[in-house]
Amino acid sequence: MKAKNKILTKAQLLTFLKNARKAGKKIVFTNGCFDILHAGHVSILEFAKSKGDILVLGVNSDSSIKRLKGPSRPINKQADRTHVAAALEAVDAVVLFHEDTPFNLIKLIKPDVLVKGADYSVDKVVGREFAGKVALFPILKGRSTTNVIKKSKINCSC
Repeated sequence: MKAKNKILTKAQLLTFLKNARKAGKKIVFTNGCFDILHAGHVSILEFAKSKGDILVLGVNSDSSIKRLKGPSRPINKQADRTHVAAALEAVDAVVLFHEDTPFNLIKLIKPDVLVKGADYSVDKVVGREFAGKVALFPILKGRSTTNVIKKSKINCSC
């Protein structure tokens, strides 16, 4: 499936998931900014996909990232971030959310499995009460968008 066909509105996502559930598919959800894609992103998405059949990725909107990360972020706009994320093999659907957390999106989706990085404890995972279970992914040290940005500034002669 083409990447652009994986980027769904919430209404489209609900229809997609209804059909997937009818077919007996296990739904997995994870989320993030996915501003500058790196090995940590790919690893958590592959881990999440291994926990079920359909991986839904919630991506923070530009306005959400600005509130969370500051005025210099995001580096890449939401249209680009969702397109790149949707092109990844592990991802079956991408949906934007505009709030600071994906709480309302998780409540809407009610995934069988909710995946977050192990920098969270299960009792701190937003939306856990709407998921069948929570799976934590061991974080890859040094793999973060913030580190990529810092390193690029150190190596930049601009």
